[in-house]
Amino acid sequence: MNWVVKAAARYALLRHGSPAMHPGIDQNTRPDYDPVIQDIADYVLNYSIDSDAAWDAARYCLMDALGCALLALRFPECTKLLGPLVEGTWVPGGARVPGTRFQLDPVKAAWDIGCTIRWLDFNDTWLAAEWSHPSDNLGAILAVGDYLSQQQRVQGGPQVPMQKVLEAMVKAYEIQGVLAVANSFNRVGLDHVLLVRVASAAVAAWMKGGSRAEIMAAVSLAWVDGSALRTYRHTPNTGSRKSWAAGDASSRGLWLAQMAVLGEMGVPTALSAHQWGFYDVCFSKTNADQKVKLEGDRQFQFSCGYGSYVIENILFKVSFPAEFHSQTACEAAIALHPQVVERLTEVDRIVVTTQESAIRIISKRGPLANAADRDHCLQYVVAVSLLFGNLQAEYYQDDFHRAHPEIDVLRDKMAVVEDNCYSRDYLDPDKRSIANAVQVFFRDGSSTKKIEVAYPIGHRRRRQEGIPLLENKFRQNLASRFPRGQMEKILALCQDLRRLRNLPVHRFMDLLVI
Repeated sequence: MNWVVKAAARYALLRHGSPAMHPGIDQNTRPDYDPVIQDIADYVLNYSIDSDAAWDAARYCLMDALGCALLALRFPECTKLLGPLVEGTWVPGGARVPGTRFQLDPVKAAWDIGCTIRWLDFNDTWLAAEWSHPSDNLGAILAVGDYLSQQQRVQGGPQVPMQKVLEAMVKAYEIQGVLAVANSFNRVGLDHVLLVRVASAAVAAWMKGGSRAEIMAAVSLAWVDGSALRTYRHTPNTGSRKSWAAGDASSRGLWLAQMAVLGEMGVPTALSAHQWGFYDVCFSKTNADQKVKLEGDRQFQFSCGYGSYVIENILFKVSFPAEFHSQTACEAAIALHPQVVERLTEVDRIVVTTQESAIRIISKRGPLANAADRDHCLQYVVAVSLLFGNLQAEYYQDDFHRAHPEIDVLRDKMAVVEDNCYSRDYLDPDKRSIANAVQVFFRDGSSTKKIEVAYPIGHRRRRQEGIPLLENKFRQNLASRFPRGQMEKILALCQDLRRLRNLPVHRFMDLLVI
């Protein structure tokens, strides 16, 4: 049969010319890294943080994320996932998981830290074309920082200061947030945790002393992973994976950074490669809802460069452990609680006015299957807030839900409508509002006032009001895990930025173990 192969080759040569000239054969010339990847590496390596507001915001973000992680340890559904993959394993010089006795390899520690920070949906948020939670990156940042600091202590080298952790936070927040400003991954069905993986890979490689080439390799490997699908965040599949997906992404970013620093080759056109790159495979789709064709050569759009804008404008969940688009709805409903609680049997209907994003993400009718389903339901959090005048993480649990059938009675009476002004102001870079309004109508024709809240307490426009409440939230979360003396030491340290910045990471983590 060899003559058949040779004849076919001669025929192809006569018809198409040399194989190198065939339009279906790619030139195998190793290209430069995609500009997006180069920009991330250059930012991580070269940007100097000279903003006092950024350093201060990083301190508050650290406090808030740690508090959320400690509070999550009260929930067995979370704690059952933590610890070494092989039971009883203890890693000498390994990374610690705050609030526990675990000392693990850094990759599993990153998973556990990220999981606890995110579990209750109570950590900070960034809302733009894409929604995400930049403090998710602390899984990788704290794990690699603790490990490196301990290694250098043993080796007698300069120990890693907490300033390195805070700087990595600013940069991870910025990478994740800037990519999210004008690029909607959710519209093509991808979950925002891919941004955690990319940002964690970049800053972890930097913290480990990676060169520009190694950081680019780490970032490119993170893009090549593609992305998890958002289906576990949305009806009818909403479930607990949304609570550990970010820890998984942060630990994966750290793992890829480790590989890159060890010399594993990168993928230069991970984004732009024809047919096989991220743009063509993951970022191109016909969106039926918007009737928009996202073309195959679609690339990321950027409306700003990298600096410290994201962490300075981060959104804190100060009051309520609920998806951020519902925060102002909770506040409005709690304001109406005194007028409604004694007239529950008289309620005819409840109108919740909101933005397009909230309708797309968290407006749900019908049965809610689990706690994760409930904390991502606008109607549920409004009903609970009207009924009880507050909202706590325990209110999402199965036992609580079964004990209060009146929650679903109120849900069934709700109408959720979009206000186009709310939707526009949500995307306006000068406003970035997350507005909601709630009004209750009774059977006798009377009604409450329409209570509108445009900006949640955790918004930068309400910083002066929100910071004391954020500090109190941190204090309460510390008290859920530590004795008073240990709690006061942690508080005092976190309130002194200069002292915090100079403290070695392993000594900071010493304070957070039980």
